[in-house]
Amino acid sequence: MSSVPEPVSLNNHHRDTLLRLFQHPTSHNIEWLDVASLLAAVGTIEEHREGKFEVRLANEVRFLDRPKHKDIDVQMVVDLRHMLTAAGYRPEVDRLVDKGVED
Repeated sequence: MSSVPEPVSLNNHHRDTLLRLFQHPTSHNIEWLDVASLLAAVGTIEEHREGKFEVRLANEVRFLDRPKHKDIDVQMVVDLRHMLTAAGYRPEVDRLVDKGVED
C-alpha cells in the first residue's frame, strides 16, 4: 500500500491561492494561472490537446479543462479541494487560517 508524500513547502503566492481555494463562501474570482502555478508547485501539470490538463498530485491523477475565462468555476474549486485534501494540504490550510486569526 502506497502512502501520500509529505506536502511541499509553499511560497506566499501559492499559500494565498491555497487559502482562496478553501475559503467559505467559495470565491468566484480565483484565476486559472494562479491555480496552475500552485498545482505545478505541489505536483505536476501537463497540457494536452484541446485545453485539457493532466494533473498529478500525490497518488491521484485528474484531467481538468482550462476555463474559458480567466477564473475557475465552483466545480473546479470543489474538485481541487478534494485533491489537495487527499494530498495532505488541509492541515496547512487550517494552520494558516488559525495563524491569521491570531495575528
